[in-house]
Amino acid sequence: MSPTVVPAIPAMHREVRLADRAEGQLTVRHFNVVEVPVPEPGPGHVLVRTRVMAVTAAMRTQMAGMRLPMASFVPGEALWGSAVGEVVAAPGGGFTPGELVRHPYGWREFAAVEESRVRRLDPDELPTPAAHLSQGATAWGALRRAAEVRPGDTVFVTGAAGGVGSLAGQLARRLGAGRVVGSTGSERKAVRLRAELGYDDTVVRGAGPMEQQLRRAAPDGIDVLLDTVGGEQLTAALALARPDARFALVGALSSQLGGGDGSVAPVELDAGLIITRRVALRGFGLHAHPDLPQEWTKEFGQGLREGSLVFPHALLKGIEQAPRALCELTQGRHIGAVLVEL
Repeated sequence: MSPTVVPAIPAMHREVRLADRAEGQLTVRHFNVVEVPVPEPGPGHVLVRTRVMAVTAAMRTQMAGMRLPMASFVPGEALWGSAVGEVVAAPGGGFTPGELVRHPYGWREFAAVEESRVRRLDPDELPTPAAHLSQGATAWGALRRAAEVRPGDTVFVTGAAGGVGSLAGQLARRLGAGRVVGSTGSERKAVRLRAELGYDDTVVRGAGPMEQQLRRAAPDGIDVLLDTVGGEQLTAALALARPDARFALVGALSSQLGGGDGSVAPVELDAGLIITRRVALRGFGLHAHPDLPQEWTKEFGQGLREGSLVFPHALLKGIEQAPRALCELTQGRHIGAVLVEL
């Protein structure tokens, strides 16, 4: 096997910075693409050339300066997020130039990353580097560990066309669900969810009262909810919950994409229903399950090779397209993960 050839390191590279706090509709004017010197990796750091990066709905909220569990983006400074790239310099010796790695500093062509925040990837585990940026680990963990999907369950997934939801329908079916219903924002997306992504039926936001639509799609009620949205859809799911239903809550897109400024009012949940039907509501975050990404990668790789799983995603090319990618995600333009190839 021939050794990996590492390209020469340029003097300058491009990164995307937040131009100003984003309130209201997100536009490309909220970003600046600038050229700056390539960083020098200091002790305990490696220099990584980014090959592909992810954009997510949470980034929209980070741009608004709200109080969040994660840090907000800072005007005038580069954004960040999950990315895959190759090591080009490793002065500490803990990594080798040419290795494929995952790191948390997307939105820039080169990144000096602490060795502790670099995760080595096996290039043979998944068909493409982009597949390492799927949000399937969240879907897999929420369904398997938090909600514990059982054979025959009726599963409702909100935000079914997103990065988590586009895999959740397939995974619920893989775990034995008897019926899978998903919510989305348009009939165009609903058609693809039913035809390609494991969903038996769909409800469409804005096409009528959510609870009424869900009663039609799941007339016998639901056993499991994987919720990425919150709001009215969470309320409707609770109204349709069967005894001992399990709800896994992983996101709040109704507020994240509702202007990004927290202007969407929180919903009131019926405590009586939760108690009398013994509904278990459990928040799920990947950070609390450090072993899960490796478990998911094995499951995902097997599914992709067998053809039993597909990875819906949009891939925009060039770091200058990253602002447009996030804007289009907030507008609901894509199905699946939204990625940028640098």
